[in-house]
Amino acid sequence: MPAERHVYTVKTSSILDDVFRSLTLKRKLERGKADPADAADFVVGRCALADDRTVEEASREAAAAAPVWARFPLEQRLALGRGIRERLLRRHLEFVDLLIAEGNPRALAEWQVAGLLEIFSEETLGWCARQMEQSIEHAGRRMTVRRVADGVVAVNPPQNAPASSALFGITPLIAGNAVVVRAPRSAPLGVMYAMRELVAPALDDIGAPPGTLNVFCSRPGPAIKSWLESPHINDIFYTGGVTTGLELERDCVAHGKKPVLELAGNDAVLIWHDADLEAACEALVECFFGSGQICMVPNQVIVHPAVAEQLLERLRLTASLIRPGLPEDPGALLSPVLRSERFYAYVQDALDKGATLVHGARRMETDGTPSDTGLFLEPTVLRVDGLEHCRDIEAVAEETFFPLLPVIVPEQAPDGELLDRMLAYVNSNPYGLRNSLWAKDESVADRFVDEVSNGGLLKVNDSHIGFLPYLPTHGGTGRTGGAFGEANYPMLRTTHLQGVSRATGVRPREAVFGAYAELAGMRPGPLPTTTPVNNSEEQ
Repeated sequence: MPAERHVYTVKTSSILDDVFRSLTLKRKLERGKADPADAADFVVGRCALADDRTVEEASREAAAAAPVWARFPLEQRLALGRGIRERLLRRHLEFVDLLIAEGNPRALAEWQVAGLLEIFSEETLGWCARQMEQSIEHAGRRMTVRRVADGVVAVNPPQNAPASSALFGITPLIAGNAVVVRAPRSAPLGVMYAMRELVAPALDDIGAPPGTLNVFCSRPGPAIKSWLESPHINDIFYTGGVTTGLELERDCVAHGKKPVLELAGNDAVLIWHDADLEAACEALVECFFGSGQICMVPNQVIVHPAVAEQLLERLRLTASLIRPGLPEDPGALLSPVLRSERFYAYVQDALDKGATLVHGARRMETDGTPSDTGLFLEPTVLRVDGLEHCRDIEAVAEETFFPLLPVIVPEQAPDGELLDRMLAYVNSNPYGLRNSLWAKDESVADRFVDEVSNGGLLKVNDSHIGFLPYLPTHGGTGRTGGAFGEANYPMLRTTHLQGVSRATGVRPREAVFGAYAELAGMRPGPLPTTTPVNNSEEQ
């Protein structure tokens, strides 16, 4: 659609090289006060900024396409997922380069692509497809339990990983929904690329009607307000902060929309006394990847007191190896943090309440040297003694979204009692994205799996953030997914269950009364005889 205004994507490496010059140029370009030709070294691309009319038109087009698209056979819609995967395999290097330009460290851009390949894998798509419809022949009937597309799904991806989240968010297409995607103004280019180069051609290949996929870039507030008020939108798939997300959940219910929420995580990792501490530390430092600005990383550790000192020392050494760098650097795992005031408030609050600083809490330059003005934050480890009151510390009670990891050392207790308390602590977490355990004792692992109901995904002796086929990549309980939260397969969450019976030679009266009559050894009685009523004046 034509537009009068655009947003420009500036290379993150240019911002790190000269933040003032790069951001000043970006503002001038977006105000029409600079020539794009003069910014070739800085600018990756630009995206049109949608007006209110375009936002509304996207919803109308989706509503027109939805019933046509829903009639496509499931197997044909599954071909869409395969087509997206094939294009991603062919163009993954190009896609990774674009994610890097938008600020993702190379290693984490590659991790996102690997996760998308699992989301669109034959294993995951096949498992979801098997949940979509099951039929049974019984007593002269063909009975079907199926999931039916809700209609039009509006998708609001987050600012921190918009492109991969948008691709995750369009999987409702495979269920037969039409989809509207809002690309965030802060990083729209990867979303636009993914929709235009990966999804739209795959839709064209199977003859999907125009309007099945719609994408635009705009501010979030007006777009979400339009979706809430639109008669064309059925579901709103929102990824963002807890406060805004839970308010949106209430608004969705009031407007008759289904909310599908991906909010914050405050994931817990339990370390038992027999854990492989070296491997566990490898998983724990995933907390620092992307400077902690990934919702599914570990956020707090509860360690058995018998191995607390060993774990903290190993963790201190391992954390010191996580370094910043330009996004193109394959060894860089930290991202810039432009606003760090809240980070230092979390650290100070913890120290004031008795925590101990084990490592970190300094700003760093791109090359890793400490600096008062650096754009990176050093990976930071805190020791917190005592499980009972640890949530008095804000960094334990909340998702911090910084490279900050509190390690909680519970009070000494017999192992049975201690495990009871650790598992109860995990279940009492108001957030519920992922939870992990490191233990060699199978009975401990069994109790963790059997008793931890909180969260959308549990991991045992595994990477906390690694993706796997079949298993969910997102979703959870509590403040993570709202009142309707659970493990999130959007292909299933944006559908509703429906039962169907197609009968041959069945008499309705037999269907109503026959079951009890058979139980009682009787046959249903005949229908009562009736005399036709003549409504004439003579009668």
